[in-house]
Amino acid sequence: AKLRVSEPPNAYDFGQIINALNASKDKAACADLLTVTDPKTLPVLLSNKLEGEILLIFIQSLEHYIAGKDPGLAYQHLFYLSKAERFKVVLALLSKNEKEEVQHLFDLLTESQSDQYSLEDLESLKNVYEL
Repeated sequence: AKLRVSEPPNAYDFGQIINALNASKDKAACADLLTVTDPKTLPVLLSNKLEGEILLIFIQSLEHYIAGKDPGLAYQHLFYLSKAERFKVVLALLSKNEKEEVQHLFDLLTESQSDQYSLEDLESLKNVYEL
């Protein structure tokens, strides 16, 4: 069954949806979730549940479904993801290949223009992601 996400969930539902997305690796559904979720609410919704696999499916969904259409939204999600609890821990555990995926998303955002971020903003966020 395909996951349908049409409205911003609360933290409990968000956790359930994330677990389902993680199991199915459904990047399109994850992109739907990120599209209806206000980036500012990510740290609260994620609570202490951020894991490497979750960070990765977010990065891949942003890369494949959102960055091309709405680079500003992709940037906002990256920015607020970095404020989530456990972000530093999860980041430290990413493999070289996983880091390259994150780098690729930043490359896409560098090529796109958005009034939501400047190249300086991107550079400083890249530092946060240790790229």
